[in-house]
Amino acid sequence: MMLRSQKIRELAPEMDPLRLGMGWKLDDLEKPQILIESTYGNSHPGSSHLNRFVEEAVRGVDENGGKAARYFATDMCDGMGQGHDGINYSLAHRDAIVNLVEVQANATTFDGGVFIASCDKAMPAMLMSIGRLKEMSAIMVTGGVMEAFALPPEYTEDDPGCAINELLTLEQIGKFSAQYERSEIPAEQLTYYKQHACPSCGACSFMGTASTMQVMAESLGLMLPGTALMPATAPELQKAAYEAGKQLLELVKKGITAADIVTLKSFENAIMVHAAISGSTNAVMHIPAIAHEFGIEIDADTFDRLHRGAHYLLNIRPAGDWPAQYFYYAGGVPRV
Repeated sequence: MMLRSQKIRELAPEMDPLRLGMGWKLDDLEKPQILIESTYGNSHPGSSHLNRFVEEAVRGVDENGGKAARYFATDMCDGMGQGHDGINYSLAHRDAIVNLVEVQANATTFDGGVFIASCDKAMPAMLMSIGRLKEMSAIMVTGGVMEAFALPPEYTEDDPGCAINELLTLEQIGKFSAQYERSEIPAEQLTYYKQHACPSCGACSFMGTASTMQVMAESLGLMLPGTALMPATAPELQKAAYEAGKQLLELVKKGITAADIVTLKSFENAIMVHAAISGSTNAVMHIPAIAHEFGIEIDADTFDRLHRGAHYLLNIRPAGDWPAQYFYYAGGVPRV
């Protein structure tokens, strides 16, 4: 089987000299050409660390017979968009990322892609991009979730709605802000919570849209098993990025594309998992958009039909007590 990149080399004589001009070696030109696409950028904690996984994926490709090329489509943060006009860009920027990735993948032509993201719109954007590029081999790597912060006793509240009050996560800031507005806590206590709610990089540590879509990516079959919602700082996640690059080359060699992996049954499986994890309701907006890019039509009735026979299995915030990183500790998607 002749690789797509090699067919294009025969049609575009400028391709070789242009690649050599950015430091490629002559033997690199003959290798499978692999796109490493990420939303890395200093835009928020969920994307500021992604370059470490980019470099591991590059190494996984380059050390196993391929040639990787880095591309970036930085995303915005819904949290930073709250309270002002910035939030109006949120859904629009999802589609902007998809369009940019399509251009980057097709203008140069690649044989496969490793797609790396973490957060609310970046995750569905990358999955939509894979769907739009479905005749290409593809694998997803996520940037995991941030750590929860262990509160000292003087700042630990006894909230009857949460059994694990000593672990602070970002979604609690709204509650503490409301308490301050009602004069139930002093300003310095709210300030302490704000200064410690994001103690590390990674997606926010609760089952919001970011965590939900990380789980959906694995449930669709586009990630290495067990890698969704790993702690962002875990060395195992960097190893997973390397293994993803290595595994992608196997997919390319065998001619297995994203369209071969993701089917209607894949989406039905993901929707059942969505019910089991009490995933974000925003998935009802993102999953049909992803399916559409794969040429599969799913609507809200599909969610209703499948959810009626499902059981909630987790105790993860905001529906439960534990931060999202504990989902990984408990066995992750394979256990669900």
